[in-house]
Amino acid sequence: MPPRPRFDRRAPVRELPNINDRISYPKLRVVDADGTQLGVINREEALEVAKDRELDLVLVSEKADPPVCRIMDYGKFKFEQEKKAKEAKKKSHQTEVKEVKMRYKIDQHDYDVRIGHAVRFLKAGDKVKCTVIFRGREIQHTALAETLLKRMANDLEEQAEVQQAPKREGRNMIMFLTPRKTPLIKKDKDEVQQTRAVRTIKAPPRPTAAKLATKVKSIDS
Repeated sequence: MPPRPRFDRRAPVRELPNINDRISYPKLRVVDADGTQLGVINREEALEVAKDRELDLVLVSEKADPPVCRIMDYGKFKFEQEKKAKEAKKKSHQTEVKEVKMRYKIDQHDYDVRIGHAVRFLKAGDKVKCTVIFRGREIQHTALAETLLKRMANDLEEQAEVQQAPKREGRNMIMFLTPRKTPLIKKDKDEVQQTRAVRTIKAPPRPTAAKLATKVKSIDS
C-alpha cells in the first residue's frame, strides 16, 4: 500500500525579478534611466553604472541577443505597474445581478431602504432583481405585488430601465432592472401645458366703461 501523501507546508516558490545580481548573462545591452543607449557592455560594468546612479539594473528583454537591461528605480517601477493593474481591474467591472427582496405588505420605511439598496447597486453598474415573496395565502394577491414592483420601477426610473417586466415565478414575482444608459428626459411644465387642449372659441368682449355709461343714459332717457 503506497504511503499517504503528506501536506506540503512549504511556502509557494515566488518568481523573483531578474534585477542586479540575479542577472547572469555576461554581455548586456544597457539602456540608461533617461533612455540613453549605453551599448553592449559586460555584466560587471553594467552593475557598476547602476550602483553609481543608486538605481537598479533590470532585465527587460531576455530573448534579445544580447539581452536588454535598463537602469531604473525598480521599487518605483513596481509600484506604478501595480497601480496600473488596479486601475485596469476597476475599469473591467463585471456586471453582477443583485437581489432586493420584500413582501407586498412592506411598510414605507423598509421600502425606502430597498430603494436605497437598489440605487447603490445600479450606480455600481449591476443589474437588480426585485423579488416579492409570497407566503401561504398571500399568493392570491399577485396584483398587489405587481403594483408594488411597478411603483419601484417608477421610483427608480432616473437610474434604471426595466429589463423584464413583473412576472410570476413559483411563489415569487420578479422584475429585472438594468442601469440606465441614456439620461431620462422629463418634460417641463411649459411643455405639458402646451400639450393640453387649447380653447378655440373666443369669449365675447367685455363692455367698456364708455359703452356702459351710454347704455345707462339711454335707459334713463
